Amino acid sequence: MKLLILFISLLPFGVSGQSVQTRAYFQDLAIHYNLNQGMSDEKVISIDTDHGAVVAVRENSAIKWDGQKWNPMKGEVTKKSLKIPALPEGSGKVLSSVEWNHGFAAGTDNGLFFYSAETKAWKEIYPRDEHYKWAPYDVGALTVDARGHLWFGAEQGVGCFDGQKWKLYSGKEGLPFNHFTCAAASDEVVWFGTETGAIRFEQGNFYYRFSLRWLPGDHVNDILIQKDGTAWFATNKGVGEIIRKQLTLDEKASYFTLQTETRHQRMGFIAPSELKVPFDVSSSTPGISDNDGMYTSMYGAAQAFRYAVTGDEESKKLATRSLNACKWLVDITHEPGFPARVIVPIDWPEPLKDPEFSHQMNLAAHKNDPFWKDINPRFVKSKDGKHLWKCDTSSDELAGHYFFYGIYFDLVAKTEEEKKPVREVVAAITDHLIRHGFNLSDFDGKPTRWGNFSPEYCNSVWGWDQRGLNSMMMLSFLNVAKHVTGDSKYDQVAAMLRSKYNYHINAMHGKEFFPPENVVPWDNNLCLMSMYGLMNYEENPELLIMYRTSLQNSWLQISKQQNAFWDAIYASLANNFAKKTEEGYFSSPNVFPEAGGFVSHITDELKNVPSLGEGILETLQRIPLDLIGYQMDNTHRLDIVFDPAPGQKPTMGWRIGGYAVPVEERGHVRQDRDGFALNFEEVGGGHSEQEGTFYLLPYYMARYHQLIK
Repeated sequence: MKLLILFISLLPFGVSGQSVQTRAYFQDLAIHYNLNQGMSDEKVISIDTDHGAVVAVRENSAIKWDGQKWNPMKGEVTKKSLKIPALPEGSGKVLSSVEWNHGFAAGTDNGLFFYSAETKAWKEIYPRDEHYKWAPYDVGALTVDARGHLWFGAEQGVGCFDGQKWKLYSGKEGLPFNHFTCAAASDEVVWFGTETGAIRFEQGNFYYRFSLRWLPGDHVNDILIQKDGTAWFATNKGVGEIIRKQLTLDEKASYFTLQTETRHQRMGFIAPSELKVPFDVSSSTPGISDNDGMYTSMYGAAQAFRYAVTGDEESKKLATRSLNACKWLVDITHEPGFPARVIVPIDWPEPLKDPEFSHQMNLAAHKNDPFWKDINPRFVKSKDGKHLWKCDTSSDELAGHYFFYGIYFDLVAKTEEEKKPVREVVAAITDHLIRHGFNLSDFDGKPTRWGNFSPEYCNSVWGWDQRGLNSMMMLSFLNVAKHVTGDSKYDQVAAMLRSKYNYHINAMHGKEFFPPENVVPWDNNLCLMSMYGLMNYEENPELLIMYRTSLQNSWLQISKQQNAFWDAIYASLANNFAKKTEEGYFSSPNVFPEAGGFVSHITDELKNVPSLGEGILETLQRIPLDLIGYQMDNTHRLDIVFDPAPGQKPTMGWRIGGYAVPVEERGHVRQDRDGFALNFEEVGGGHSEQEGTFYLLPYYMARYHQLIK
């Protein structure tokens, strides 16, 4: 089981202030206990305190927490219970009870009842508000909050009675689940236990805490809330704890930088780490991925944005280290400009899975995918014999490289000496693509499976689903190359691709969103990251209008996934376009002269950019500190709508209101996942931890572009 006490000790809590980066908020931290602390996965039926110490009561024993370890208690165990007057015959089995209003409230499988001390009689209650009138049943949870308000949880939903009127909540009001087992309340919040996780109600919102990310077991039998807001949960698999710590965005960034540097950095490369013991970060060991180039680029970009907004020399060093690592990926391969996926020492201990891609396996894959490469080995020995580098590089890698190089060149490289290596690597990759007909040409002389940007592919029946994305990416690469190197030949190549092969027209459909089988979420990363270089360095107003339209079409498809990174890219580009519109950048009569009033119409429409700062801020705050992969199945929730699109998987959907399930309640922790996937487990599951770039990149990018202030 995981143990997050180590995490907490690393956080420098306590900074306060008024700017968004130093203003404190509450961060949920989950702690699980295992045999090392004296806690087994035995069922715990109730949880209480004894002279301030937390006591977990099991069927035939009890254990007490001393701050370091759970210790057996001697003597007879007293279980929590409340004696209430007998209910009338036919009332049903009592599932919950609480003292309230000088009497009692009781929930049964048949109803909700009040006992009056004055009349000394039970009365069945039928809660009603402006939306609902209920005859509750299976009332498994009752509690009273600090204001004296009575709360219940039943099959119909949650209700609160303030002594005068009811307020009722169902899935339409955001309640995620309704099989209640218990409840507890404090001054600020109400917690409900269910058969599948725990639910916190706070300031009108429900927060769902389930799966191993939050609890050792999903069936919650009892809840204890301490004065500091810490909640303890008795589950069928032991005790869990959720701490509420005051944290600032800057402190969270410091934590994730430390997390990335200590567990995810290998020879300058950034990648997910492997956990030798599932869910235990203390067993972390460096890992590799097919996308080391992209992940290192994104981390480098995060540090470049950090340097731009803070001037911190550490961030400049980390960004420069990332640049050198990405450049090494290019320098090590068979010919100039071809970037490897990953580099490892020749004696790398992890199996590199070349047998998995044997000739026979490649031929089998080729039957379903005509462009699958039959190439072996996939890990090629370097010329000096000291390293292995992986071939068959994809468009993902290129998107990361070019995104990072432009940002590093603009924000970090101040001197000619610092700019020179950026110019060299950008020129090398771009010249390689041009030299090989806009393909990544592998060591076998053939295009890689996902590195084909050629007109022959993009404008053929084979490349129709990649046409818009790959055309747009190639134009972006050329824009970045022109900006970084200053060489006008890249403008000339881009002009040729537009005039002869309509790449700019293709780019107006920047990504496929239908049919469902052609939709892959990581293409959203490729699309938006490439848009960043394409639009920031485009000087032609007509093309910029076209690309801005493409950006709008792509972003609208994903705008409700609450992905802080995608929102930050979109908002930064859209705001810059709006600024150019206000400055008259598109007002020349030479801009689409044949289109009449089209220019003023479209630019006026596109200059209206939604304010995304609050959404970005909320997502940044809600990103969990725990980036281990957990399976989280949200398909049982009451507050979701399944995607009705024809051919869509039955596990896709969103919350009522149209937005994706909040980020800490999803299974994914990377920025290139589909927020609408209701049942998901991150690659590697409990055997892998993802790196903190998931938070760092959108945080520093949003600050740089003043999206959060």
